[in-house]
Amino acid sequence: MNKVEGVIFDWAGTTVDFGCFAPVNVFIDIFKNAGIEVTMAEAREPMGMLKIDHIRAMLSMPRIQAEWKEKYNRFSNEQDVENLYAEFEPALMSSLSEYTDPIPEVVETVEVLRSQGLKIGSTTGYTQSMMDVIVPNALKKGYGPDFYITPDGTNSFGRPYPYMIYRNMEALKLSAAWKVVKIGDTISDMKEAINAGVWSVGIIIGSSEMGLSLDEFNALTKAEQEKVISKTEVSFLQNGADFTIKSMSELPALVEKINHLISEGRRPFIK
Repeated sequence: MNKVEGVIFDWAGTTVDFGCFAPVNVFIDIFKNAGIEVTMAEAREPMGMLKIDHIRAMLSMPRIQAEWKEKYNRFSNEQDVENLYAEFEPALMSSLSEYTDPIPEVVETVEVLRSQGLKIGSTTGYTQSMMDVIVPNALKKGYGPDFYITPDGTNSFGRPYPYMIYRNMEALKLSAAWKVVKIGDTISDMKEAINAGVWSVGIIIGSSEMGLSLDEFNALTKAEQEKVISKTEVSFLQNGADFTIKSMSELPALVEKINHLISEGRRPFIK
């Protein structure tokens, strides 16, 4: 049947952890402990990647690399990456269970999608040991996909590689990439979707790309909210998203729109 068969969600910043704050604060802290002050924007830029790859990406940023060379009189190397990651993982694990609340509208939307016969998959930048904390905690609070996989299950080839999406398709018996929709909150999510050949959707409110907590977002005026929503939307679309949605409640209607496009012979990324 020529219609969407499955939806694959990201985790932090998409389905749980509004604003994707669990890893961001730890990235900032580990660099600070190494004597390098990084900004929130720098810590968020590679978000969605496997976490050790995220550290590599931050170290490759020209400003951070220059700071590193000034402090240590040399460029950073792979041992530095491993040292930072060795500090990152236990620091994240110690607080991870506190960041497992489903984002508003997620639980209800997943119920609607399932009632329409859709399979629910997921990919992540977290490792298996991190997901061993997140998955049961999120399930207690009402959210659980039919399948999830981490980069540990794809030989550490995380985003932007497409392999986690392909494993979802295999496990959920999804018949074609163009019958799959990927929802995420980072540029890495969009790249993963593009490389897999599936429909890419950027979720705006609660995303790492927006970078605001729920309280921070609610404290904005309506005009300020619209401004930050527009900025986030533009970023997703410029990086290959087929569509954006403000919040998860818009997803079922978007799936219907994609079904209509499929029936007309349209495929992902053909504008």
